[in-house]
Amino acid sequence: MADTPAHQGIESYGYQQELRRSLTFTDLLVYGLVFMVPIAPFGIFGGVFQGSGGMVALAYVLGMVAMMFTALSYAQMSRAFPMAGSVYTYAGRGIGAPVGFLSGWMILLDYVLVPGLLYLIAGVAMNSLVPSVPVWLWLVGFVLLNTVVNYLGIETTAKVNKAVLIGELVVLAVFLVVGVIALANGKGRGFDFTPLYNSHHFSWHLAFGAVSIAVLSFLGFDGISTLSEENRDSTKAIGRSMVAALLLAGTLFIVQTWVASLLVADPDALIADGDPNGTAFYDAARAAGGGGWLATLTAASTAVAWGFANSLVAQAATSRLLFAMARDRQLPRFLAKIHPTRRVPVNATLLTAGISLVLGLYMASREDGITLLSTLVNFGALTTFLVLHVAVVVHYLIRKRSKDYWRHLIAPLLGFAILAYVVVNANIAAQRLGFVWLLIGGIVLAGLMLTGRKPRLAVADTTSEETDK
Repeated sequence: MADTPAHQGIESYGYQQELRRSLTFTDLLVYGLVFMVPIAPFGIFGGVFQGSGGMVALAYVLGMVAMMFTALSYAQMSRAFPMAGSVYTYAGRGIGAPVGFLSGWMILLDYVLVPGLLYLIAGVAMNSLVPSVPVWLWLVGFVLLNTVVNYLGIETTAKVNKAVLIGELVVLAVFLVVGVIALANGKGRGFDFTPLYNSHHFSWHLAFGAVSIAVLSFLGFDGISTLSEENRDSTKAIGRSMVAALLLAGTLFIVQTWVASLLVADPDALIADGDPNGTAFYDAARAAGGGGWLATLTAASTAVAWGFANSLVAQAATSRLLFAMARDRQLPRFLAKIHPTRRVPVNATLLTAGISLVLGLYMASREDGITLLSTLVNFGALTTFLVLHVAVVVHYLIRKRSKDYWRHLIAPLLGFAILAYVVVNANIAAQRLGFVWLLIGGIVLAGLMLTGRKPRLAVADTTSEETDK
């Protein structure tokens, strides 16, 4: 069937168009790229290097493939239900409202925690550059700045996104040019394929274990789905922008980590001892640049990208998820309030900022703060992605009797299998805390049902829904 405009859809479910539809495909693509951060590997390179036995590029290739199946499932569900709320909306309407609530609850573990994680990483990075300014003060500054930008409206956020993305790409280009020239001049190990495959270290268990770390860099493409009610193009724009952002970011991740891996001075030591200070990438940049200027440039750009750009879009995505759940009475109603002129979910935006501030300050006082938050964010996202794949099969194959077995059965099953393997092999602490969070969500759901607030989602009063024939 022909594609439909994005604005035709939410009214049929009984909702009013409250958010401002102003985002184009390009805006959505830029949003996804900024959320994923084209230079994201800068900050976690050492951990992925150790976890993959030096095969960092392979970890990102596998991560991109795994996330591509998830992006395809997002594309299908975003066309079926062009509304804010991400997996909460898709699982709730694709499977059932209670499942949607629990999915929304689990992805909150990702969306609500990730801004705090980003602020903390940025604060630590900036403190390493300017030790006289404490981590907590950097953190507060980033939170205030991003809250103001998001409060001004989604158009302002989109403009800032484009400017920051250009800056990140310039820094990445500088690193790649300097790095390739350094390798050509005999620095590092020269050019080889060990970052992609090393027979001395390779095992599937090792590779997928590294994917569970590398996947943190890919989280964010799914945030595009929270902007469905602010997309002014066709319903296909959401899915297309997700796939495009994932392909572009994945390619950049693979190239930059390949070059950086070849510049690591002592690969065996990095594999054995890890990267406790998080400086492995900057050390590689220092080796390529013949001094500290490139290391300082990459470290500073990491701080700005994570603490400003990435956390800016993360805060926007989180506020839209809270808005969608509150609109359906699954969270307190005040979170569904829209600013009369800015057309943004103002209370949800402020609450997200408050949680990020408190969480970031608390985790800054813990030695394991960044590690703990990272594992929880990953676990929350990956478990909800599993539900997303199930929702595609249930909605299209079972309910709609779709004959498109590739997009509605095979691709979701492959995506589910890959992610299930990663989740099963995830950090034990993350598994435990993640399941505790799920248990709390189950208790909240039971309380809603006992008090007469059983999750219910309106059914469309039209039969014109897309089936992607």
